[in-house]
Amino acid sequence: MEIDEIDKKILSILMQDANKPYTKIAEEVHVSGGTVHVRMKKLTQMGIVIGSSLTVDYSKLGYDVTAFLGIFLDKSSLYEEVAVELKLIPEVVAAHYTTGNYSIFAKIICRDTNHLRDILHDKIQMISGIQRTETFISLDESIDRPLQIEE
Repeated sequence: MEIDEIDKKILSILMQDANKPYTKIAEEVHVSGGTVHVRMKKLTQMGIVIGSSLTVDYSKLGYDVTAFLGIFLDKSSLYEEVAVELKLIPEVVAAHYTTGNYSIFAKIICRDTNHLRDILHDKIQMISGIQRTETFISLDESIDRPLQIEE
């Protein structure tokens, strides 16, 4: 299966507004609503579209601290084991195996700095294989957007 310009246009529209009805997308792309539905099913089967998500303002739920954590491992071969343990910590919302100074770069969302300290001290730094960590607290997020796909 391949994707074409229509598929890319459909993806671009939905990446900007995932709630937009297929009928409205169809009008913009000049195809039928059924075509949009079939194409989305195809893109899902191809693994290009993976599930769906909801964007939430965590601060309005009492989670005021977003932090990034550079994780140094004892050995890079421990990545898989450490990643499994990080998945068990709900406050860890993203983790990437990286090049550079850190083996893993993670994003953590906490209620406050005391909560962050507890997560770091009582959970993350207790994981076997983690040598040390460096924490960066986000003061503001100025960009959070989907990638613009070239059409």
